[in-house]
This record gives sequence, structure tokens and C-alpha cells, in this order.
Amino acid sequence: MVRIAIDAMGGDFGPKPIVKGCVKALKKQSFIPILVGKKDEILPLLPRRYRAKISIVDTDDVISMSDAATDAVKRKESTIYKAMELVRNGEADGVVSAGHSGATMTLATLRLGRLQGVLRPALATLMPTKAGRRSILLDAGANVDSKPEHLAQFAIMGGCYAEDLLKIPTPKIGILANGEEKSKGNEVTKAAFNILGEYKGFIGNVEGSDIFNGSCDVITCDGFVGNVVLKASEGVASTISILIKDYIRQSPVAITGALLMRKVFKLLKKEIDYAEIGGAPLIGIKGCAIVSHGKSNSKAIENAIYQAISYVDTGVNKHIIERIQKLNQKEN
Repeated sequence: MVRIAIDAMGGDFGPKPIVKGCVKALKKQSFIPILVGKKDEILPLLPRRYRAKISIVDTDDVISMSDAATDAVKRKESTIYKAMELVRNGEADGVVSAGHSGATMTLATLRLGRLQGVLRPALATLMPTKAGRRSILLDAGANVDSKPEHLAQFAIMGGCYAEDLLKIPTPKIGILANGEEKSKGNEVTKAAFNILGEYKGFIGNVEGSDIFNGSCDVITCDGFVGNVVLKASEGVASTISILIKDYIRQSPVAITGALLMRKVFKLLKKEIDYAEIGGAPLIGIKGCAIVSHGKSNSKAIENAIYQAISYVDTGVNKHIIERIQKLNQKEN
């Protein structure tokens, strides 16, 4: 059975939504949860009938959002450090954290280590598309400066994730650029284009609109660009939701229409709600680490746990090692 270590104290709202999300997940799926945090705060939040099913690793130190990511390496009693150590020592298979994302990624890379052949891990996020399925954007913020070989590996790791977890037989893989032509992009993306060459599923350069129109399954970029795209997309989605609500309030006709379109609005909200996804996996590390939003509610934590379980169950890491090895052999 999959064992998931959960940073119970890292989120913006304390342990309550995290513990609640863990219990929700346990009601629907079999796994072994290990909550890491302040036992005297966690225990009262656990229903009595679930206390025997959930382990607690007691520790008081919590990495706050204002702390430097590198501080986490020194603070061995912190919740996220102890959660990572559980995976490192083989006592857990994956980590879920809504805490300091930089600390989570730093510890995952340094304490768990990279998969064989992987130069840098990448943060992957799922984006909604009009095709009714998700596209994968990576890197979404783990590496702000990337070399061509890093982008090529991101593309391959994203393709493995799409195959194994999204069940897309031959995912379409593209490099995010300022045009579809091979001549477009900067020196890094052009070189990455040449490395990928005839790689199965590689369709060349793609533009920003291709993230959402369903024409590409894996969109590859460096972490600086990816994080800007992600934050801009979240801002647009939020603004559209606010504008729709404002227009509805201002027009009696719109109110009537809104009542009729309630189901449509509900489906739209579900598509753009980060809680429906749960978090972003850091791909390319030994084990599994899911980085959740600091403002995660219980639903987001529940879905992040499901994502971690699926990641471990599919064996995607083995798939990544094999594909990266083939790429390296080709390059050499």
C-alpha cells in the first residue's frame, strides 16, 4: 500500500484543512497517511475512528513563507525536512506539502536526489484545455535559468507523465516559443528543438494559445517563463470569474440567464479551480513530491494525495529513467 507523508503545518491556514483533506482521501482510497507536524494540534482534528489509521510524526518547527528556501536544509526538525526524510529512508513513497514551495523543491532535490540521468527536476502543472483534457506545462518554476539539454529533458519527462498518468498513448510535445516556425524562439529553445529532433511525439514550437486549445499535450519552457504563464493564467481566470459575477449583478436579464446557466458556470469553475488538481509534481526526483498551493483547502489536499498515489502507482519514474537514458545515448 502506498505511504504518503503529508506536511500538516505548511499551508496558510494551519493544519485544519490539511488534516480534513487527508481524512477525506482516506474515506475514498486505501493508502497509509503519515502526518508530520505538531501532534497536540493535529490529534484534536482527527475523528476518533481514523486515529488508528493515521500516523503522526511530532515536530514543532515549521518553515514559514518568509524564510529562505535554503534555510530548510539546516532545519532538520522542520515538518518538510522530516517528511522528506521519511521518503529518503524508505518509510514513505511520496510527500505532499502546501508549505514553502522553494523549501519543498530544494529538499526534494538535495535529500531525495535526482533520477539517474536527470540534470534538473521540473515542476509540472496541469492546465485546462477546450479539448476537455489537461495539458502539461513544465517547468513551472523550479529552474529560472535553463540550458537546451534541460528543456529537452523537461519535454521527455512531461511526455512520460502524460503517458502514464493522463493515459495519452502518444502525447504531442512542444517547445513554447514566440512562433511555430523553427526559426522562432531564443538560442536556448532553438538548441533544444535540435536536440529533440525526431523524438516521438515532438511537434516543434508551439505558441501560448496552444496551452489551452488542446493541440499540444506537453508544453516545455524554462521555469521563469512557465511561472509567468501560470500566474498570468490564474489572474485571467480569476478576473473573468469576477467580471461575470459583476455583469450578472448589474442586469436582471443576466440574472435569469445565470440561473439557467448555473450548471455551465459550475463546470467552468471546476476547470479553472486549482483545488481540482491539488498540486504540481516535481518531476525528475527519486520518489514523489507534490507541491500544493499555500491557500489549499481540504479539497486541494485530498486531490494532491490522490495525485501522489497515482504517481507512485504508475511507476513513471522508471519510465523517465529509460527515456532519458535513450536521449543521452543519442546525444553521445
